[in-house]
Amino acid sequence: MMSSSTPLPLKQTLDSLPPLKASLEETRSQTRAQLQSNPHVPILVALDDDPTGTQTCHDIPVLTTWSIEVLAEELANTRAGSGFFILTNSRALHPPDARELMIEICTNLKAASAKVKKPFEIVLRGDSTLRGHFPLEPEAAEEVLGQTDAWILAPFFLQGGRYTIENIHYVAEGDTLVPAGHTPFAQDATFGYKSSDLRDWVVEKSKGTIARERVQGLSLTDARSGGADAIAARLLEGARGAIFIVNAAAEEDMDVIVQGILKASAQGKKFLFRSGAAFVSARLGIAPIPPISAKQLNLDGTKGGLIIAGSYVPKTTAQLKALRERSGDKLTTVELDVNRLLESPESREEELQAALSTAERELEKPQDVLVMTSRRLITGPDERSSLDIGSTVAAVLVDFLIKLRATPKYVISKGGITSSDIAVKGLRMKKATIVGQAAAGVPLWRCDEPTSKHPGLPYVVFPGNVGGEETLAEVVERWRV
Repeated sequence: MMSSSTPLPLKQTLDSLPPLKASLEETRSQTRAQLQSNPHVPILVALDDDPTGTQTCHDIPVLTTWSIEVLAEELANTRAGSGFFILTNSRALHPPDARELMIEICTNLKAASAKVKKPFEIVLRGDSTLRGHFPLEPEAAEEVLGQTDAWILAPFFLQGGRYTIENIHYVAEGDTLVPAGHTPFAQDATFGYKSSDLRDWVVEKSKGTIARERVQGLSLTDARSGGADAIAARLLEGARGAIFIVNAAAEEDMDVIVQGILKASAQGKKFLFRSGAAFVSARLGIAPIPPISAKQLNLDGTKGGLIIAGSYVPKTTAQLKALRERSGDKLTTVELDVNRLLESPESREEELQAALSTAERELEKPQDVLVMTSRRLITGPDERSSLDIGSTVAAVLVDFLIKLRATPKYVISKGGITSSDIAVKGLRMKKATIVGQAAAGVPLWRCDEPTSKHPGLPYVVFPGNVGGEETLAEVVERWRV
C-alpha cells in the first residue's frame, strides 16, 4: 500500500506495474472502431476551464461563444462519437460566477441538442494538478442536465508528468513522482489543497459533503489485467452517485478505461467527467501527431514572433530564463512591473505605452519579442483578491495586444488565464481550429474567421506548468525562420 505523502522513483515505480497488453496505436485504433460501430454514441462537448485542455487534440474546433444558435450549428456539423471544445475560462472566475456560467452553457447545450436532435455528454476539462472549481462545476451541470449515474475523475496527463497510481495523484519532478499535495500547485492561492489521495481530495474539496465511501478507484490492475470488460463491470455495478477515480500511468490505460466507459454507456449508464487533457483525446480516439513545424505553418520571415507571459508558476519562470539565455540578441525582452500595473490607472498606462513602443519597433525589424510580467508573485490576503490581481494583470496583457499595431508572425501566450483572455479579447477569436501541438502538451490554434484580429495567425497556448526548462526556447528557435 502506497503512502499518500511519500515521493517515489519514477522509472522503478512504472516498471513495477502490471505490463501493458497493447501499444498506443492498437488501443487508440480499438477505441475508434468502437466509436464507429455505434451510431448512438453522444457527441462529446469538452467544457474547458482554461484553454490548455486542447493540448492532446488536433483537427477539431474550439468555441469561445455558446449561444444556442452557435451550439446547434456545431452539434449539427459534428458526427456521432466526435466532439468539440468550449472555452469557458471559468478558473478565472469567482465561485458564484463560475456556477452561473456552467448553468448558462449547459442550459444552452440542452436547448441546442433538442433543436438538432443530437445527444451529447460533457467532460469538465480541468487542471491536471487539481486546481479548479470542484465539486461546484459538476454539481451545477447536473442541476441542468439531470443527475448522472456516476462521476469519473481522471486527472492523468502524460505529457505533463501527472500519474495516478493506487488512487494517489503524482506530479513527476525529474526522476521522482511527488504526491500532488506536496507540490507548488497545491499551494495555489485560490485553489490550494492538502490531499494527494484522490479519495481524500474529493472529501476535502467538497468540505465533507461528499462521503469518502462514495469514492472508489478503477485500478491499474482492473485496466491492465481485466481490460475494458473489467472496467465496464466495475462501472455497471457501482452505486448511483458514485465517484470513480481513474488510475492511469500510460495513455494506453486511459484508452482501456474509455473502452470500458463506452461499453457501460451502451448499456444505459450516464456519466459526468472531470478530467485532464488526456481523457478527451482518448475518448475521441484521436491519435497523437508530431509537433507542428515552421515549414508546415508557412511562417512569415519578415516579421518577429511575439511571446506573452503572465504565468507565475516556477516552471514558467525557469522557461523564460532559458529562452532569454538561449536567444541572446535575437530576442528583445519587455518587462511589465506588476507593482506599477496595480499602483494606479496612470502608471498602468505608462507601462503599457512603453511596452507597445518597444514591441512595435522590434517586431518589424524582424526581431522576436518577449513581453513578460515581473517575476515576483504578488497575492492578496485571500483567494478572492489574489484572483482579482491575476485578472488585472491579464487585462493589461490583453490591452497590449488590442493596441499593438504590428502583426507578429505568431503569438505564444504563456499561462492559462492569460491565454484565454488573449484569444477571446485580444485576438477576437470566436471559433478556432486545434491544429496540433507546438511541443508535447502545448496546443497550437488557428482562427481563420475574417472578424478575428489576425486571421490565420498561429496561436500557441503554452500552459504554465508543461514542458522542461528548455521547451519554450526550443519552440521559438525552431520557428525562427
